[in-house]
Amino acid sequence: MTRLSVMTWNVLFGGQARFQAILDLVAARRPDVLVLQECLGWEEGDRFARVAAALGLPATPTHAHLGRGRPRGSGACYHVAVYSRLPLLRVVDHADPALIGHVVVEAHLEAWGRPLVLLGTHFDAHDEDLRLVEARHLRRLVTPSTGQALLLGDLNALSRRDPYTGDLARALRRAGVTKYGDPPRFDVMDELEAQGWVDALRLRPAGTRWVTAPRERKGVRFDARTDYVLASSELAARLVSAEVVPCDGASDHEPVVAEFA
Repeated sequence: MTRLSVMTWNVLFGGQARFQAILDLVAARRPDVLVLQECLGWEEGDRFARVAAALGLPATPTHAHLGRGRPRGSGACYHVAVYSRLPLLRVVDHADPALIGHVVVEAHLEAWGRPLVLLGTHFDAHDEDLRLVEARHLRRLVTPSTGQALLLGDLNALSRRDPYTGDLARALRRAGVTKYGDPPRFDVMDELEAQGWVDALRLRPAGTRWVTAPRERKGVRFDARTDYVLASSELAARLVSAEVVPCDGASDHEPVVAEFA
């Protein structure tokens, strides 16, 4: 394999009502590595297998894995699905409720003759301090300053490198959105960058699109990015481009795609 394309996407509450549109986008992009969040109910039925088929992959442990999210207060389990054209050599789910909001899938692959560690996850949506616990826990799983590593997922966190306007705090306050803090905090992404993770969209953007979570609450419109492809420094050196892909209503999040060579 000379090129490696990766994609992360939050499909919103399992995506059942929009599932054909989800399949169509996955089939059109056909990434080599795909991480999906909010796969509610995918332990039942055939949605997990149908995504694998859309990628041209078998829904077997060598190429597909459903990371079981721990039950939230509502009882809902926000699973994370990982698909890979490269064989999954070893997969571990991390879902300690003291450390993880949903689940972190740690998958070991091989690319360009070298080991590659993939972390696929969905950070807590409620509070930056809870997400900081998750971000700091990743230090125990991988050291992105050495070797090939990827972190893909909806991190529910803001990056100070994105072009937010000066009225973001006021817009969030008017909209009644508290998950990012007031004023908005960037601690989680600062922590991950300090660990050595490189934001693919900021390093090699293929265009100007950057918003993955367009929102309107109480008549107030605000745009944010909470979805990321982060790479270790070694893998970042192979980055060709990264982009946000419009999904035309298939979810309330837009996918992020990156290509390495």
